[in-house]
Amino acid sequence: MLEHGGRLRAAVLRWGLAREQWLDLSTGISPWSWLAERAAPISLDAWQRLPEDDDGLAEAAAAYYGVAVLPVAGSQAAIQALPRLRKPGRVGMLTGCYAEHALCWQRAGHVVIALDAEAIDTAVDSLDVLLLVHPDNPSGVVHERRRLLDWQARLAARGGWLIVDEAFIDATPALSLADETPRAGLIVLRSLGKFFGLAGARVGFALAEAALREALAEQLGPWAIAGPARQIAMLALQDRDWQAQQRKRLHEASARLHGLMADAGLPADGGCALFQRYRGEQAAALHEALAERGILTRLHSEPAPSLRLGLPATEADWQRLAEAFAGRVATRRSDGCAITTGRFDGRAKAMATMAARDPPDDRITS
Repeated sequence: MLEHGGRLRAAVLRWGLAREQWLDLSTGISPWSWLAERAAPISLDAWQRLPEDDDGLAEAAAAYYGVAVLPVAGSQAAIQALPRLRKPGRVGMLTGCYAEHALCWQRAGHVVIALDAEAIDTAVDSLDVLLLVHPDNPSGVVHERRRLLDWQARLAARGGWLIVDEAFIDATPALSLADETPRAGLIVLRSLGKFFGLAGARVGFALAEAALREALAEQLGPWAIAGPARQIAMLALQDRDWQAQQRKRLHEASARLHGLMADAGLPADGGCALFQRYRGEQAAALHEALAERGILTRLHSEPAPSLRLGLPATEADWQRLAEAFAGRVATRRSDGCAITTGRFDGRAKAMATMAARDPPDDRITS
């Protein structure tokens, strides 16, 4: 099983800081949750009765996305099931993207082809499936709509699929291909985890032509989503005022993080409304140095060393990150002693040595 961001228990054990002392920027999940701000009531029926498909969730999602959908237990459920709906073939995806995709296709007997963004157009005619995270995680790479639809048409002409995982797209809905999913061979995956701050609810949607949605539903079986999660998801999808507020503050926070990184001499190299990425040889050292200060980030090693940072929620969190970047706070070392350090570049060599002793798992990419 792969590991993913947000593993605070593991961070507590490794760095010896209590859970409540951590600032978790490792997940790319919005720090502002719909449920925390709306306090939606959950009916007793949602706990006592089996979930029912005609409770209004599918309709609320169809209104939000503009097309018919299949509710699933987070997009992860579809990620695991889709490879079983095709005979083994060649599946292309960007190097370093969300690792669950590659793992699930490989387990189903498919050959996974790692691609650079520039190589997709050349490779697409040799693929059976092209799978893209859009915006990409962790690079933030996006593709022009016309280019995506051209790839989809070329794949569909041979019975192929274009799968687009839009986990990070809600803040930029104009980039979505949701409205095109009645096309044969186009599958879009959406989730309430990142934008709505509801990752624990495990609610997602598969958008595709009716026949494919039906085949996927057969794979997943009944009662895929718990009743309380269904109620919360339906209310969140209908709350257009909150969604507009969320988009505004995510864009503002992402721009602020971009500027903060630039001011610290750590310019962002890719990102989206929910995260920014630093790419460079100091990524592992920076990850370790921040963790010593109780700030958890997401370290990647492919296709090059990089660090993904999510958004701080409060002014105190922003100040804490700014001070950590400046190297002006005490860092807690493994021996329990507090010391004052200089800027990160002065510690890069030591931190790189530490990282080499305990290297990151190359598979961790969520």
